[in-house]
Order: sequence, then C-alpha cells, then structure tokens
Amino acid sequence: MGNKNKTVSFRVNEDAFDALQRIAEERDISLSAVFRDYVDMLVEHDGRVEVVPEDRVADREGETPSFPPTVEVPKSFVREHERLELESEHLREQLEEYKRYATELQDRLDGQEEVILLDELDEDEEYRLR
Repeated sequence: MGNKNKTVSFRVNEDAFDALQRIAEERDISLSAVFRDYVDMLVEHDGRVEVVPEDRVADREGETPSFPPTVEVPKSFVREHERLELESEHLREQLEEYKRYATELQDRLDGQEEVILLDELDEDEEYRLR
C-alpha cells in the first residue's frame, strides 16, 4: 500500500487565523506549510508538543534561545550540498543540450524523403545510397 496524503481541516477564530498568517508571512511560507510543519512535529514527538508564545520559550538554564531554533551544520555538509547543487545544474544543462540535439535529429529525419528499413529490402531490388 502506498503512503497517501490525507486532508485534515479544523476551524480557528479570526484572531488565531491572523496570527497564523503572520507566522507564515514571517517564515515566507504558505499557511498550509505552517500546519504541515506543526503536524509533522506533533507526529515526530508522539503528540508531546506544546505551542507557547515566543516570550515563554526558555531552555533549562533559564536563557532564552533563538527562535526559531537553529542548528549548526558542519562545513563539509554545506560544501557537499553546494557541490550537489552545482552538479545538478550541470546535469540540467546537459539534459537541455541533449533535448536540443534530439530535436535537431528529429527535424533532419522529418526532412528526409523516404526511410527504408534494411530488414524490409527485397533481395531482387537494387538501391543506391546517396
């Protein structure tokens, strides 16, 4: 069985909706993505997620962490990601080049008068190649 997406809908009051829209705009994502992120987080933590205002978020030492939380990534990971992006861009360019070449070959083939398959040649007939 495939993993099919399901739709979940619920109602919120106008103030909550406006707040969610602001969050989405601040994060430069769609409102749907805000809900998907929340649901993913809820599932990942087995339902033990609490939504609290930013000013109440504090770590165990009493310091207020940056919000949203950030993660440090090794430079090697960043370099590998950049390398893969460059490689994928190069492969896209090659694909476009091959598509242009295939189109050119198809155009040449369409311009030919007649195509004779070697399997269909009669032994009695004579043909000259130009």
